[in-house]
Amino acid sequence: MSEAGMQGRTVLVTGAASGIGAAVVMRLRADGARVAALDQGVSSGADATAVADLRSPDAVSAAIADLRAALGPFDALVHCAGICPPGSTLDSTDDLWLDVYSVNVLGALRVMRELVPDMRGRGGSIVLVSSINARFATPGLAAYAASKAALEEMARTAALELAPDNIRVNTIAPASVDTPMLQASFARAADPAAARRSNEQRHPLGRLGTPADAAELALFLASPRSGWITGSVFALDGGAGVTRR
Repeated sequence: MSEAGMQGRTVLVTGAASGIGAAVVMRLRADGARVAALDQGVSSGADATAVADLRSPDAVSAAIADLRAALGPFDALVHCAGICPPGSTLDSTDDLWLDVYSVNVLGALRVMRELVPDMRGRGGSIVLVSSINARFATPGLAAYAASKAALEEMARTAALELAPDNIRVNTIAPASVDTPMLQASFARAADPAAARRSNEQRHPLGRLGTPADAAELALFLASPRSGWITGSVFALDGGAGVTRR
């Protein structure tokens, strides 16, 4: 991969219909990339789109084959898709735990299995979106937090395994980013406005993150500008990881 920006490069973005994924699509295209969007719902703004449920290996494989036919082999992946159902450690059912892992961990793996062959022999970049909850416990998000910790360790292992092919694997760990997923969590509170204010106060910079904040970091990690970075987890948290107050 050259030292240019994303011009002429093809990137797959998952979870592209809203939130961080939608912002990543816009930012990559602004930097010159050809962008394929994959989501369970309909995406917009990309050069090619496909719909698939990450729980289904066959659906993922077929969707990515269609996107590859439209845009050619992939140079990078930005994996933003995920689910965050509430549930405590003991009260969450086996089905909930398994579903969260199927989407948040195996979903990423299913996409990587499809894209890595495109990158072998010419290099590439894989960016996975994790969460501050992989390291800082939050009551009521047990399966989600555990799945994100698993995702990060999978990414570090893959970074070592894929380094001989010059395929880099890095992870972004956001704190509270103002997305539909976060807004849904506020809506479940007795006082949604108070829940939002309380959450904002946990971040020393005094605000929630934005999807654009995450997209800027994702662009850097997907591009050749970060060509000597792999196996790393990047906190994107407004300082919350320093104090976790």
